[in-house]
Amino acid sequence: MTVASIVSPRLMRIGGGAVEGVADVLRSFGLSKPLVVTDPWMASSGTVERCLAPLRKAGIAAQVFSDTVPDPTDTVIEAGVAILQAGDFDCLIGFGGGSPMDTAKAMSVLAAAPAGTKMRAFKVPAAADAAKLPVICIPTTAGTGSEATRFTVITDTETDEKMLIAGLGALPLAALVDYELTFSVPPRTTADTGIDSLTHALEAFVSKRANPHADSLALAAMRLIGPNLRRVWRDPKDAAAREAMMLGATQAGLAFSNSSVALIHGMSRPIGAHFHVPHGLSNAMLLPAVTEFGLNDALPRYAEAARAIGAARADDADQVAGAKLLEELRALNAELEVPTPRAHGIDAARWDGLMPTMARQALASGSPANNPRVPTEEEILALYRRVYA
Repeated sequence: MTVASIVSPRLMRIGGGAVEGVADVLRSFGLSKPLVVTDPWMASSGTVERCLAPLRKAGIAAQVFSDTVPDPTDTVIEAGVAILQAGDFDCLIGFGGGSPMDTAKAMSVLAAAPAGTKMRAFKVPAAADAAKLPVICIPTTAGTGSEATRFTVITDTETDEKMLIAGLGALPLAALVDYELTFSVPPRTTADTGIDSLTHALEAFVSKRANPHADSLALAAMRLIGPNLRRVWRDPKDAAAREAMMLGATQAGLAFSNSSVALIHGMSRPIGAHFHVPHGLSNAMLLPAVTEFGLNDALPRYAEAARAIGAARADDADQVAGAKLLEELRALNAELEVPTPRAHGIDAARWDGLMPTMARQALASGSPANNPRVPTEEEILALYRRVYA
């Protein structure tokens, strides 16, 4: 009998207006001196006020660190840690998309280490189980699920490697999941983060590390994301669809945090690191081809996923449902205007030149080993060639 280790935030507040209760969440844990980690746009647009205003109203003064970047780097983490250690803080609040939340989590992990430690010391397979301060996450996109996971992804600026960092130190203490924060998210980001969350759920479900608890969350997430992703793409103000996508993204985060991601994520991170393609978009570029690569090695699982997403009927045979899943993923990419790497503007010669490095980095991340069909380096290279065009 296999025993699954299940982790999740101690407290999650989910629903419209949840962010208004941020001060109550802090006080419930005896916290009152937060450093809010966000990005430049959240700060300049005033969106971060959705978090700061309730804190001020409750008499809690918060300092803001807004120098995060779209693909968090080790240098940004070090800058954040310097601010963290120079101030008198008792918690971190990650407010924004995956990047601010991942940055906050990595800052707490690095701050707990001896002076001079580099972020790469925590790269998988190392266990990042210690954290300096608790982290509260408030997502503003329906995608990464970082508010619910024991993972953070940080780029090593010396090697251009997106490092997967995993451990209890990266697990948030609490999360406030408020779909009303996603209404201003532009269509491209809505699509990319939505496909990211769909990929989280699908990979968690077909992973070699799947377990019944994670399965239930992954299936629930796919049932929400499948019928609602196109709706939020077409109508960003569709409140019911936004709410469904936000809940689905969090459930998908809980699913892969307690199972794992697989080959898509393993191949996606190097694309983001070397070509600065947004994470959800690079996942989308890979999703149909990599799913086809492993389809027959876990056909009953992929078929069940197809039924959950709504691509197949309950009475479809597994082979039929699997074929319909591939058809749906290709159609979704077409409708959501997902480009190939070539159409995205990535130079062919540079892509070809970096493919061996990307394949090695993908394998080193460990994620491909969780895939239903575990690839060789040559098979990863073949997939990179295929998705480019």
